[in-house]
Amino acid sequence: MVSGQLFNHKLLDVVFENANYGTIIIDNNGKIQYISNKYCEFLEVKREDLIGGYIVDYIENTRLHLVVQTGKSEMGDLQFLRGSFVITNRIPIFDDKEIIGAIGTIIFRDLDDWKKMNSHIKDLLARNNLYTPEGDQGNGARYSLHDLIGNSHAMNELKERVKRVAGGDISVLIRGESGTGKEIIAQSIHQLSPRSTKPFVSVNCGSIPEHLIESELFGYEEGAFTGAKKGGKVGKFQSAEGGTIFLDEIGDMPQHMQVKLLRVLQEREYEPVGAAQPKKVNVRVIAATNRPLEKMIENREFREDLYYRINAIQLVSPPLRERTEDILLLIHHFFERSKARIGKRVNSIHDDVYALLNKYEWPGNIRELENVIDAGVHLANENILEIEDLPEYIIRDLGKNKNRTLKEIIEETEKKEIEKMLMNCKFDKNMAAEALGISNSTIYEKIKKYNII
Repeated sequence: MVSGQLFNHKLLDVVFENANYGTIIIDNNGKIQYISNKYCEFLEVKREDLIGGYIVDYIENTRLHLVVQTGKSEMGDLQFLRGSFVITNRIPIFDDKEIIGAIGTIIFRDLDDWKKMNSHIKDLLARNNLYTPEGDQGNGARYSLHDLIGNSHAMNELKERVKRVAGGDISVLIRGESGTGKEIIAQSIHQLSPRSTKPFVSVNCGSIPEHLIESELFGYEEGAFTGAKKGGKVGKFQSAEGGTIFLDEIGDMPQHMQVKLLRVLQEREYEPVGAAQPKKVNVRVIAATNRPLEKMIENREFREDLYYRINAIQLVSPPLRERTEDILLLIHHFFERSKARIGKRVNSIHDDVYALLNKYEWPGNIRELENVIDAGVHLANENILEIEDLPEYIIRDLGKNKNRTLKEIIEETEKKEIEKMLMNCKFDKNMAAEALGISNSTIYEKIKKYNII
């Protein structure tokens, strides 16, 4: 057994506290002989509580004790630690060919850099279906960043901002029209954050009656009012302890509750109905609205101080009409998902359907598009989804467009899409055809038909 005197803490601190990583050293029995202050800060523990303890009792998913047994280094490994991924190196320590211990490091420049790196790693794993916390952990969140479908500039910018803000605890306000996927954004932030193993609790502030919203958010004590449940009730904030609470439609929150929410954000505490003492709470607040909060402040309908508290960082979910280049991708995504859910054999979508749906304005945004595709798959009689399978209001609405026929609308849309793709592909017809999902012969026919070039 190697004595702890072998590991000079003062000397090791000089070496490792200036490095950009956390360090831990164990002896050949797996007992912790040294851990850097940076590693302790990451673990949120005191060094004296760990020294001399067996590593598997303090570091989850560790393999450092196994490195002592095998004598083989493990470099650049992903380790799930405290609800997040870190990159770790594990190296055996030899003294005259005898293994006397092992050293492990987790890499980050500082805690902020580590949080950003962790968000990026989780996103990469989720995109490759290697990390699905919603299925494994049951944290209440069903979506992650890969569910934000779209390759438009607006969506790529939004995804990058989500990854940048996910690692912190700062409040976020998500703005956007109804049906643009604001809750998916909120869940993505949670899934990429260090809180991902803790609960995600969603509250629609507009759907709760005004006289019940306080007890729903903060709970109540036994006997707080007539009809109160025996033992009281846990509120949404307590349910979200350690995790994230998503306050959807926050613009509909009554003013008396706005005051109480402001206290939660300022003091990190709340009072259940009927309680004698406030309770501390550790949650991240993400809010969302489709209402003009600035105008509401002018009309004294929304508190200005609360607005600045929830609006520390603002994300905007763009309407579908402002990212039309994502429509074809979304159609395909919802089509495949609907087929799998319904179990219907519809193999493809007619080109005219793509052209028609690409022309529609989509006032209901992504939610409306998903519903239209679902309806089309349900109504399709053949193995191809055609225009007549779509809801009647879509065809009727477009048919009224400047008194043009449906055929004219479809042809105009098709021509514009081909012209746009040819420009993107620098007029390489074969490349454009592949990007549009049509054959080379078809694009030549369309170019000739519409006299494009």
